[in-house]
Parts: sequence; structure tokens; C-alpha cells
Amino acid sequence: MVSSVGVIETGFTGGLLDRADALRQDPAAIAALLADPASRLLRLDAFEPIVEDDGTLAWGTIADAPDGAEFVLLGLAEGCAHFAAVTPGEAPPPPYRSPTLFALLDRLQGGEAATFAAARALIDWHARHPFCARCGHQTAPFRAGWGRRCPNCKAEHFPRVDPVVIMIAEHDGRALIGRQAAFPVGRYSALAGFLEPGESIEEAVAREIFEEAGVRVCAVRYVASQPWPFPSQLMIACIAEAEDDAITLDTNELEDARWVTRDEVRAALAGEAGAFGAPPPYAIAHSLLRAWADGTAG
Repeated sequence: MVSSVGVIETGFTGGLLDRADALRQDPAAIAALLADPASRLLRLDAFEPIVEDDGTLAWGTIADAPDGAEFVLLGLAEGCAHFAAVTPGEAPPPPYRSPTLFALLDRLQGGEAATFAAARALIDWHARHPFCARCGHQTAPFRAGWGRRCPNCKAEHFPRVDPVVIMIAEHDGRALIGRQAAFPVGRYSALAGFLEPGESIEEAVAREIFEEAGVRVCAVRYVASQPWPFPSQLMIACIAEAEDDAITLDTNELEDARWVTRDEVRAALAGEAGAFGAPPPYAIAHSLLRAWADGTAG
């Protein structure tokens, strides 16, 4: 995985494919790659990755694609094109992550997880956006699957990425963490929320922490970012300084929130008995908590 500004490593980063943007605008070149027996097709099982014993993704050939499939060029590796298939009319993947997917993500090597993240987000986007948002006409893929074009009104649509702030507040050597009712029993994580229109990252961090936990913060600092393909977010990790430690919980958002010390965070990350349940290693919340506990978050 690549590090962000030399501070921490995050999951779903460090992709090994050259995204080959110039090829996306050359339909003839894409057609030639699809006809090339050496080109590879990502193997998926109901939108979930098939993982080899060594932690790499499983690949097949273009001939393995279902009839009528549309293709997304994920990129090139050692001159070989790698694609993902989109089946028109197929329902999008569910918004939740199954226990099976959690286990598979734990097994994936870092760069492989980045490739899966791109494929999953793109397949999900195509499944959710078959019609033009302007006129309602059915659209068709272009730019090697990195866009959809409306033949009726000529509008062009591109995969969206939704920015999300994910953060901890710190006060007197402790960090603020919380849990949602949907979390596994005992798990706590950093607070998080979507950026709203007309809002900076710093403003979103301050607003979300106050809305969810009633804590006012200042001095927001950026730490790292991570793509999160469920369905397509960019997680922006930050740390902020809290003005005080009084918590006023929004129970519509959180089931609980608490202040924890660095030693408590280290124990949780190590999986020690009696500690709170930490986020999984591929989640940026895990990386953020580790960097804060280790004093390497900047």
C-alpha cells in the first residue's frame, strides 16, 4: 500500500495497474484489447472477489464474460489489459458488506484490494445509472467503461465519488470514538459523515463531531485518505482538537461514544481481551487510530 504524505498506509490503495487513461479515448484500441487472448477478465462471485491462496485476485479471459456484457478497462500490467465485466440490467450489489466479503478483504494483498475497489465501484455505478439523469433515456458506456453517454440528449455521465470525513477528536491525551448500533458487538470506530455542498473538509469535520457527539473542535488537520468502494466514497481522515470532553450523544447517529487513551487504543488494535473491538485493518479508521496511538499522525 502507498503511504499518504509519508504518514500512514491505508487500505484499498497502492494499485498495481496502469490506468491507461489515453486508451480510454481510443475505441479501436479497446476493441483490439478485447480481442486479444492475453487480456484478462476479473473473476467475481456476485460482486465479491475470488481470492487466490496467495492473496491475489483471480482472473479469467474475455471469453468468460456473460453474453451481452459491457466492459470496463481497469488498466494495464506488463502490457496485458485487465477488464471487469458489467451485465446490463443486473441489479446493483447490496449496500451492506457480508461476513464473507469481510473475510475476503482480510485476505487480499494491498495492491490487489485497490484493483478490486476500482472494479467494484465502477460495476456498482454502471448498475445504478443505466438511464440519463437529464432526459431519462437509456445510456451506453463509452471511454472504455469510464463514462456513459446518452444517445438522445448527448449528455455525458461519469462515475461519482462521494467525499466522507472520518475523524477523531483529541482532548487531554484521549481520542473520541463511537459506535453505531449496526456495528459488531463491542466495536468502536472513528466518527464519520458525508461532506455537504458548500462545505470545506475542516467545516465538515467540526460539524459532524458536534452533531454526533456534541463536542466542539478546532485545529482540524488532514492525515490521509482512502477509497471505499461500498459503493464509492473517498474517506478523508482527520484529527481535531476538542474544546472540552463533555459528550452529548445524538442517538439517531450513534449508540455510544467514549474517550479512550493511547494505551486503550493499542490494546484494541492488538486484539487484547477486554479491549473494545477495533475497526478491521483494511479500514482507514484502523490506520487512523494506529497512527494516533503511535504518535505518527502528524
